Amino acid sequence: MRGILIMSLLLFAGTLSAQTLAERLGYKKTDRLLIINNDDAGMCHAANAATIEGMEKGVISSATIMMPCPWSNEIVKYAKENPDKGFGVHLTLTSEWENYRWGTVASRNEVPGLYDEEGYMWKDVRDVYKASNTEEALIEGRAQIRKALKAGVPVNHIDSHMGTYQYSPDYMQVYLQLAEEFDLPVRMPSQSTLDNFGAPPFRDICKEKGIIHPDYFIHEEFQEYKTENLEGFWTNFIKNLKPGVTEIYIHAATEGEEIRAITGSAPTRIKELEFFTGDRLMQLLKEEGIIVISYQPLFELQQH
Repeated sequence: MRGILIMSLLLFAGTLSAQTLAERLGYKKTDRLLIINNDDAGMCHAANAATIEGMEKGVISSATIMMPCPWSNEIVKYAKENPDKGFGVHLTLTSEWENYRWGTVASRNEVPGLYDEEGYMWKDVRDVYKASNTEEALIEGRAQIRKALKAGVPVNHIDSHMGTYQYSPDYMQVYLQLAEEFDLPVRMPSQSTLDNFGAPPFRDICKEKGIIHPDYFIHEEFQEYKTENLEGFWTNFIKNLKPGVTEIYIHAATEGEEIRAITGSAPTRIKELEFFTGDRLMQLLKEEGIIVISYQPLFELQQH
């Protein structure tokens, strides 16, 4: 009897391991699921307003908050008051704009290498790697996640602003350490992207640690991304989604002087909001049978 029970458990475990992520989430193997994440929430009011509009009137299903930024309080309040919306932490180690800068969440004496000569975070990822170290990245990452949780944000995943936690294998180890420590799913580059940076098989490492991530993530495709062809780019990409869970990300912002003063990418950000709240995209998703989800189902799966 005991032998039969052990065999049954082994067969059950084998069945679970053979299931796709979509099946583990309760969908069919052939279903195409899509997470639409708005990066840079909290960066400025225009990003916050676009996040809210995209979630309430469009198909933005997820957003990640830049906790070091002055405008983070605004979107934190919304996230706390709307726990059904999907929010994560956009782990931030850089401050890239010319006239709008920020520092760290952790005290400066804890992470001195994350500050440039002007007293803000570095503008470029490469400068972070030169001046700082993984210990400071761990301290600051923890501080940002803890700040969000303490403020009442129902954090359901983490990702990385400008890829700082992902472009270096050593920083990627910190990224996964944070995911494991706080028991959170992660945005995960494709293995081909990781290979380009000489990284270990991090997707296999995630599997061993029980860290969940989408099957696919858009990255290299952005080489063809242009503001004037934004609608065509996304239409083509969505039509060619593979079965499984795919994450795409945008940087939507509302029209106005604020976003145009901050970044030269304002026209693209404004147009992204228009497209991801527009009827054409909603019709396309319906025609293609695409199921839009947030990170919440992945978070709940990881918690079990």
